[in-house]
Amino acid sequence: MVHCFSFDNEYYLYDVASGSLHKCDALTCQVINKMQGLPYDFGGVEQDVIDEIEKEIIELKTQGILMKEDNPVVPPKSEYVKALCLHICHDCNLRCKYCFAGTGAYSGEREFMSEEVALKAIDFLIENSGDRKVLETDFFGGEPLLNFDVVKKTVEYANEKAAKLGKKFLFTMTTNGVLLSGEKAEWLNENMENVVLSLDGRPEVHDAVRKTVNGKGSFDVIIENFKNFVANRGDKSYYIRGTFTNKNLDFAKDVLFMADSGFKEISLEPVVLAKGHELELTDQMLPQIKEEYKALAREYVKRRREGKGFHFFHFAIDLEGGPCLAKRVNACGAGNEYFSVTPVGDIYPCHQFADKPEFYMGNVFDGKINAEIRAKFKNSSLFTRQGCENCFARYHCSGGCAANNYAFNGDINKPYAYTCELMKTRTECALHVLSEEKEDGE
Repeated sequence: MVHCFSFDNEYYLYDVASGSLHKCDALTCQVINKMQGLPYDFGGVEQDVIDEIEKEIIELKTQGILMKEDNPVVPPKSEYVKALCLHICHDCNLRCKYCFAGTGAYSGEREFMSEEVALKAIDFLIENSGDRKVLETDFFGGEPLLNFDVVKKTVEYANEKAAKLGKKFLFTMTTNGVLLSGEKAEWLNENMENVVLSLDGRPEVHDAVRKTVNGKGSFDVIIENFKNFVANRGDKSYYIRGTFTNKNLDFAKDVLFMADSGFKEISLEPVVLAKGHELELTDQMLPQIKEEYKALAREYVKRRREGKGFHFFHFAIDLEGGPCLAKRVNACGAGNEYFSVTPVGDIYPCHQFADKPEFYMGNVFDGKINAEIRAKFKNSSLFTRQGCENCFARYHCSGGCAANNYAFNGDINKPYAYTCELMKTRTECALHVLSEEKEDGE
């Protein structure tokens, strides 16, 4: 499959199976479309010109450069667990309007994970990790820094056990930043492999949706915490992770605001909400959102050329070295190699399933995982996702988020169409950015 598209009068051919990207002209795109049985328009071009282009394409196909046959193979999935998301705290000091976790409580009680549960979760991960040498634990909430003492004890315990067994833990935390200062900030910089910092962009945008418990905006509380934290982070990984809603469809300005604030690792995600929510993204907004991504891509390239570049998650694409086939086909591993654990020790496929009793998989104290539910996730891959076989972006989204698919379609294997549309646009933007970088010698 070859995907033809244009970006600002530049025409591209993207060969999905080989991962090769080529610039071309508009007529070549039309010839490719004709050869693939897609709509085309030659606009009165002489037939001998078309025949010559088709001949060149056939030669490239013979060389395996274009129209390469796609032979999908599902890499085997491991029987061993690699990671846990610990819901270290089902409570939060913010009341974000779009929070999927019900302002941190996941439609249940506000509660903290005890030290006993946290350490048992680490035992569970180690005992089910088989021959894996590197294990991962993500501290999640709510706001994990509300339960900071248990976080510290968990990390200390995990490191001690891993050292005795020849294993290693990598830790991540997602924080809203309200408590990210002093001892906590210093400790996280020393002990977290990666830290995700929640910021939605411009002060007025952030404060409109990310309010404190008393109803005030949180921007002024966190911005200096984030700047100081990143300044002391060194070369360790972090990224600013924001969300845009229907209140800031000009979200490129928020990405650029964060870049101008000194943050170089940025992700801004579209909100995913039920129909009728005051902040939902509707079908009518899709054209504007797609144009906004394109505007951001233009500015992204411009800034890199000016020496003011930053890294935007959705424009990062590697056609040569990664991501590896297993990850592109099998996605995040939720429900099979990766699980979330609630404050009482209950196990779910991932944090976004934690308020859905039908996905309860067991408890860390039992040490068992529901085999039927696990099989559903283990057997799910890009090639079981409905409609993905005809999508040019399939190897860069892996069939979408299983939780979103289930929330909107009742099936982890039925992709959520809205995010599919956004993924296609972002992939085209990323391919354009990559081409521009290659031409600039980066």
